[in-house]
Amino acid sequence: MKCAIIGHGKMGREIENILLQRGHSVALIIDEHNSAELTAERLEGIDVAFEFTTPETAAENVATVLRAGGRVVCGTTGWLARLKEMELLAEECGGALFYASNFSIGVNMMFRLNRRLAELMNPHEQYDVRIEETHHIWKKDAPSGTAITLAEGIIEGVERKTSWVNAKPTCSSELEIESFREGMTPGIHTVRYTSEDDVLELSHSILNRRALAMGAVLAGEYLASKSGVHTMDDLL
Repeated sequence: MKCAIIGHGKMGREIENILLQRGHSVALIIDEHNSAELTAERLEGIDVAFEFTTPETAAENVATVLRAGGRVVCGTTGWLARLKEMELLAEECGGALFYASNFSIGVNMMFRLNRRLAELMNPHEQYDVRIEETHHIWKKDAPSGTAITLAEGIIEGVERKTSWVNAKPTCSSELEIESFREGMTPGIHTVRYTSEDDVLELSHSILNRRALAMGAVLAGEYLASKSGVHTMDDLL
């Protein structure tokens, strides 16, 4: 697999290491110093591009790859307002888009457990539900994309009024997301159901970036022969 990496920060370098370990090649690396080199010409012959940059630049990077008919795995969060636009562009241009708010296999299993837990807990109105997420101090978006995905999973089959604010829950009909930015923490996400009598928690902690990078590489290997729009549910 011949790859491009868009965003050569900590995640980009980790993805590069795993790609090389798995026998793939990295033919193009784009960062803030050579962003103008992300062109259709430079993307020619690239099987999959990995986009891990910033909320401000992600959509245009993804669009450039898709307009070239390319395939892109994107793990940047905080730009979901344009995700539908990119999905349509993938279909129109014959490219492929694989987006996930979190590429950790464990987190994606948590997403599935979270949806089922919400269904089971829904009849029990004595429980307040909230989400807590903690990331390193450099993460720009809050709440995190992973926390938002967890919230969406909870409300899918449940009639709840959502309130994504950093405050204590006031009643069982509100869903809160509390965000913390501390030190070097890669990512901790907890869904907590609390009553007057007990507490039920579903939690996942990422120990290092390799968990995310490996999932992204697996997504790229999956996407290399495909077109259209794909998610972790398709991969798993």
